[in-house]
This record gives sequence, C-alpha cells and structure tokens, in this order.
Amino acid sequence: MAVTLRSFAKINLGLRIGARRDDGFHELLTVYQTIGLHDVIRISVGRGNGIEIRCEDARVPRDESNTCYRMVEKAMQALRAKGRVVIEIEKRLPVQGGMGGASSNAVAALLGLERALRKCLGQGERLRIAAEVGSDLPLFLVGGTVLGVARGERVYGLEDLPPTACVVVTPEVGVSTAKAFAEWDRRAADLQERRAAGIRPAGQPAAVPTLTTPKSSDRMGELGRGLSAWLSASYSGAPRSRRGRAENPLLELVRAGIKNDFEQVVFPEYPELSEGKNALERAGAKYASLSGSGSALYGLFVSKNAARTAALKLCKQDWAAQATVTLARREYWKRIFR
Repeated sequence: MAVTLRSFAKINLGLRIGARRDDGFHELLTVYQTIGLHDVIRISVGRGNGIEIRCEDARVPRDESNTCYRMVEKAMQALRAKGRVVIEIEKRLPVQGGMGGASSNAVAALLGLERALRKCLGQGERLRIAAEVGSDLPLFLVGGTVLGVARGERVYGLEDLPPTACVVVTPEVGVSTAKAFAEWDRRAADLQERRAAGIRPAGQPAAVPTLTTPKSSDRMGELGRGLSAWLSASYSGAPRSRRGRAENPLLELVRAGIKNDFEQVVFPEYPELSEGKNALERAGAKYASLSGSGSALYGLFVSKNAARTAALKLCKQDWAAQATVTLARREYWKRIFR
C-alpha cells in the first residue's frame, strides 16, 4: 500500500538565539507558522528489509543521513514492524532554505508509515522520536502557530491566528544552519573580546554594538516580552483600522519589533538575501524576514491579491517568488493526506 502526503513548509515569526548549551546546541525562542507551500512524499512498505530513499534532486541525501531515513528507522523499531520501506520525495521546497523542508519530509514519512502499516504511535512517542532526529521536527506534529523553546524542539500549540497572505522568495543559495550558528558564536566571542579590551568597531558609537550580547536571560526575555505583547493584542481583539476593519493579528509583528537574529550573521555573508528582504518590503510587505537561518525570505501582506501582485512584480525582477497563505492547525491536518 502506497501513501501520498503533502509535506508543508514553515516560517519563523521572530527567532532569538540564546546561550550555547552543554550539548552544543543553542537556546532558542521562536514562533513557527506552517504555510501552504509543500513537498510531496510517497511511502510504501513491502516484503524485505531496509529503507530506500528516492528523489530526483541530487542535493537530497539517499543514505542514513536523510532525516526521513532516520525517522522511519526509529519508528519501525518503536512500532516493532518489519518490511522494506520506500520513500519517494518530490522536492518543491528549497534545500537548506530555512523552511523546514527536510524536517517536514521526515514527519510526513512517519505519518505515511503509520498509515501504510495500519499501526500508530502515541503523540508523546512521536514527539520524542522527532526531537531525537532534529530540533524543528516536532513543530510539524502540531502545525499552525507553534511556540518553540529550548533548542526549538519543545513545542506548544498557540491559538491559531487568521490566515495571512504571504510571499516567499527563494534565492539560489543554500545556507548551512550549523555554519550560521558558528558565525554567530564567532562574532559574539569577538565582540566580547573587543569590549573587554575597550575597543569598539570602527565608526560605531560606543552605545550601539553591532551584535547584541547581554546575558542569555535578558536576550530571551526581550523577545519573550515582544511575543507576549503581540499575542496578547492578537487574542484580546485586533485594533481597528481607519476604515473600521479589523487588522490581521500577524501584522502586529511590525509594532512588536520581532526580528530574526540570524539576519545579523547571514546577511553580511549573503548580501543577496538582504536585497531580497528589501525587495519584499518595496513590493508592499507589511513585515519581511529571513526564515530560520535562510536562505528563504518571506513577506506578510494585507490580502491575497496584494501578495499575488507582489509575487508577479518580484518575478519580473528575477526573484523566485511564490504567493501562498499561512495554514491554521485544522487546515494543516486536513490537507496533509492527499
């Protein structure tokens, strides 16, 4: 029996990098949001043993380093199941794009495996296995608007916000998350050394450092307060515009000042990504940001029509741009199985 699923992408609504942990990971605070762009996963179980990955995209690994492979391997053990598992991945999302494509693929493979075997794990067991495989896998077992803490793997479903039109720009570069974290650590250590020596960056006022490095609790608290203000405003009733219509709560991000820390280290390395964010803003985005560590960027728009118009404008400027919409939790689960 073959099972076909949609493997949806995510964007990050703000991302704060905290202290490096003893396990080598960093403390993170972010809000994940699933969106309508997706890959397609087909999974089947037959006679024999082993796991086979099939994908026409040469950048996708086909061995045990693939997240789908590791997820299915652990799930087969947990389900005490036998058989040869074939996973076909139809890539539509960018590789190393910061949209959680590989992680979403792995969760879709797990759900497809369960359906193919007619066996199910409990949600707690699913989340445990997902967290072992990767930090942003668990969010795809929740869907919608999701708070992520610790290294991003501890997830809490937030009240769903109304669907918001967005445009995703996918530059033809891949950003390594590991390298982005390494650059963050290098810059933070360098800035601390300069401060200790009483040196400030050339042309930079002493009161405005190029990279913020207060205590971890202060850094996390700063974004936490912004998120709290944004969510409180969103759930208590959106403010009225001049025309008397309620504003979409996601657009409160503009006033909350929520940002993605990775922009500070990724944009200098890949100037085209900074240009992509600026292009989204010029096209009318009310909020634009890097997703995860990139390379994908997204912009939030006031309407689907505005997003479609912006996507067409950006495509004419030679940007790879797609209009889509955020997916609430119910819609996310409704659309996973084709």
